[in-house]
Amino acid sequence: MSIPICYLFNSFIYNNSAEAFFFAGCTTVLILALSARFMIKKKAPADPLFYVYAVYAFFSVVNLIIGLEQDNIIDGFVTFYLKEADPHINTAHGHMISYWDGCVHYLVYLLMIAAITWGDSYRAIGLYWVGSFLMRAIVYILGNAVGKYGTHVGPLFLLHMLYISVSVWACFRIFSQPSAQDIQLTSIQEAERKSLLHRPLDLLFIIYLIPALAFCVFRGLVALDCSSKWCQDYTQRYEPYLKDPSAYPKVQMLVSMLYSGPYYIIALYGLLVPGCEWMPDLTLVHSGALAQAQFSHIGASLHTRTPFSYRVPADSQPVFLLVNVLYTLVPQFLCYRCCFRPAFFCRPTPEKKSE
Repeated sequence: MSIPICYLFNSFIYNNSAEAFFFAGCTTVLILALSARFMIKKKAPADPLFYVYAVYAFFSVVNLIIGLEQDNIIDGFVTFYLKEADPHINTAHGHMISYWDGCVHYLVYLLMIAAITWGDSYRAIGLYWVGSFLMRAIVYILGNAVGKYGTHVGPLFLLHMLYISVSVWACFRIFSQPSAQDIQLTSIQEAERKSLLHRPLDLLFIIYLIPALAFCVFRGLVALDCSSKWCQDYTQRYEPYLKDPSAYPKVQMLVSMLYSGPYYIIALYGLLVPGCEWMPDLTLVHSGALAQAQFSHIGASLHTRTPFSYRVPADSQPVFLLVNVLYTLVPQFLCYRCCFRPAFFCRPTPEKKSE
């Protein structure tokens, strides 16, 4: 219902049409009536996050509409909002987070709503969302504060802070849920006995983590305006977007260096030492954060809303895409390995003897 509601309310506000207002009001009443009827027929879920994610799913589609209208793919749905909204939403980074929220977050919300309805655990998908949300929120807030639009903070930004507050509460609710892993003792003991040479996949991940740490720190130094010739050449040839005055890419690289850098060191330890029970949860949060960050960074680096002088040069795009896509995908595979084959990271619990 997000699509017709956006269109009708935009028509009412933008054109001051009484007919559009009438249809918008009727649509809203219809939604409330259908919701009430559904609640009468089916018992309402006890988990309060069900209602939070239902509202978020509605606004995720609104964000997708915003992104499509900003790129002139559709028209007449959120025209008034785009004229009155904070200027941050019209940047290339704002476009990318609109698409991410309207596609990936929308799917995640639907999965968690379905899990709550069916009584299943949604902790894993919830932790992935936690990482994605935290990365999006940190970069967006800090970028707004220090970028060229720092003086244009309006009432809508304060409304966004309400969304941040509710989402942080939801994060704590997800972290407090118990893990649903049930691994047999023999599987744990067998996994612990294997050396690193007998775990070739883990060996490949360890080999990857070392250059990933170096790349993460290197881009952080570039964002800090390092005077090294390597940093200057890299900025000019491959990622001039890091110098964009909107400050989103600079904040993105600094956040990655300060949080992803330590993560790579901790992940190295977790892959070498058995019994690190926190490893699956940590990879879920980090993979969600990195996926959101890289999607926004890659898309904004190539988007037409980015000034031409800050876009990736055409002859450097294959290298730029290869490096950044690999940097995005490998942590997703590591997360998959840790979550679906977690025996190496579990600690054996002694079985109780029956008297």
